[in-house]
Amino acid sequence: MNHVTAKDIMTKPVVAAKKHASARDIAHQILSGLYSGMPVTEEDGKVIGVVTEYDLLAQVSMGRQLVKLTAEDIMTKKTVTVDVNTPLKEVLKIMMDKDVIRVPVTENGRLVGVIARSDILRNYLELDFISYA
Repeated sequence: MNHVTAKDIMTKPVVAAKKHASARDIAHQILSGLYSGMPVTEEDGKVIGVVTEYDLLAQVSMGRQLVKLTAEDIMTKKTVTVDVNTPLKEVLKIMMDKDVIRVPVTENGRLVGVIARSDILRNYLELDFISYA
């Protein structure tokens, strides 16, 4: 755990939405990918937000049609990110302090992966368990 960084446990490749993607298409992608949210990026890979199941459900509960909304319309804009070299202990602290389920991982300001709570738990489990083929 001492030398583990975000790069070591992040999930990649990571699927991200462009800011003009329809909320309906994002919902479809989230459901088919079996994850609960996704980053939103500029064309250059800079993270500008995150869309979660909660964001989508909030729009539906207000009677809004997802097909008429874009990622930019509904995303959470104050997005927490971590650099690939961020120590795992710091990633965990950030996630706990900010109460986030997943955090986008960047390298030179561009999205390269994502870390979910389950990725961190998996890291701890793998310290005590060995998988044999």
